[in-house]
Amino acid sequence: MIEIITAEPMHRAGWERLWRQNIISFGAPDMTDDVIDALWHRILDPDHAMQAWLAVDPIGEKDGPLVVGLAHIIVHPHTFSLRNVAYLEDFWVSADQRGLGIGGQMMAALQTQAHQQDWARLYWLTAGDNHHAQRLYDRLTDRVDAVLYKIDTV
Repeated sequence: MIEIITAEPMHRAGWERLWRQNIISFGAPDMTDDVIDALWHRILDPDHAMQAWLAVDPIGEKDGPLVVGLAHIIVHPHTFSLRNVAYLEDFWVSADQRGLGIGGQMMAALQTQAHQQDWARLYWLTAGDNHHAQRLYDRLTDRVDAVLYKIDTV
């Protein structure tokens, strides 16, 4: 039985294994260990806007729960409401666990969290060619017609 929970210090190894899969898949395999460490500390800091939600199999492995999915969200104010909104920045399910409903279970847990925390919205972007993820997202909600612009400053 998969559980969706917030990240705790004991999940570091499992989270990092999935995070490294994610960054390789999305073209950032050279992310340094100090950046990964800082990200983990942000996630664990209750005063930081970033949160990590994990899909774990509590029976998992001999040394603890097996982390099979991750979601990083950033909770922030919104200009059109006094309620916060949450941006789903990263969403990843281990390749060997896909097709088992874990992504849908994670999204349902995030929606529950949004209701409990009174967020006005949970929103995210996905690549235009990420058709596998889009099948899940299209079952959850309607697409928004928008165009993304960005200026890299590095």
